[in-house]
Amino acid sequence: SSQNLSEEFAEAARQLKKEAPRIQFGKIDVTHQHDLRKEFNIQAFPTVKFFVNGSREDPIDCKGVRKASAFITWVKRRTGPSTVLINSTDQAEAIIKAGDLAVIGFFRELHTGSVEVFSETARDVPEMPFGMTASEDVCADYGVQRNSLVVFKEGKPVHNEVLGDGRQSRLGLTRLIKTFTLDLVTEYNIETSVKIFDVPVENHILLFTPVNSETFSEIYENYQSAAAGFRGKILFVLVDTNEARNGRIFEYFRIRDIDVPAVRILNLTSEARYKMPADEVTVENLKEFCQSYLNGKAKQHLPSEEIPQDWDKMPVKVLVGKNFNSIIF
Repeated sequence: SSQNLSEEFAEAARQLKKEAPRIQFGKIDVTHQHDLRKEFNIQAFPTVKFFVNGSREDPIDCKGVRKASAFITWVKRRTGPSTVLINSTDQAEAIIKAGDLAVIGFFRELHTGSVEVFSETARDVPEMPFGMTASEDVCADYGVQRNSLVVFKEGKPVHNEVLGDGRQSRLGLTRLIKTFTLDLVTEYNIETSVKIFDVPVENHILLFTPVNSETFSEIYENYQSAAAGFRGKILFVLVDTNEARNGRIFEYFRIRDIDVPAVRILNLTSEARYKMPADEVTVENLKEFCQSYLNGKAKQHLPSEEIPQDWDKMPVKVLVGKNFNSIIF
């Protein structure tokens, strides 16, 4: 909530006042400041922007940061180095074991395009420490190919990404790394919904199924197996259809009890929805569905009746899925 974020923001301001007095924190209520809202094109709340060198042109958006500690790290990485330079295995271990997650870049030399992309990515992911090394000994100790990025979770390597062939964009890497703050499959509930939307992956696949059914463990295993190959591209979400508090999400996708297990893909930007053509939740069917969606070949699913001809004749308008968004929003 805005209130919660406001408190974390204030806490970050208090701590940084001692450490970095040059960085000023301010708060604006745009319900009263219409000109500022228009000038900076504020669409969503709360919005945090960082102004550099006294210029009000092109401030940097600070997105998805919710905790005071992450605010502090985000600001420090914008105003100073974004990664720690590692010269020994002991230094690397200290970073890897300091928290739940860590990211280390293993490079041949420290002045290349892939190092730049790595450093820029570190600025966008303040939730975890980033280190980089060009030490032959450190690379040899971890048995890692040079020009690789390795994500460590609970002290163990869980992902290795080869850098430097121009494939990765900063945004692609940011998306990939941020997914490690979630499980491979995340169950949707009130607590996790905020985390799910904080990860900047705009494609979500949702499996609707009762968690207590006899076939659940087999279906879930298949879903988890398929998820590994799409990390950073499609976020895998599980929705328990027995949980009454999930009712609104069933309504949104027009899922009925007789439809489950059901699999849908949602693009958050366009709100376009896609239904898995196959009924069986097998690894093969899931992979095929995800791949056809990413290749732009999946058919959009329009779960709606046709708009009635006389929908707007009476004082109370008749809404169906196809005209709901355009009329209400």
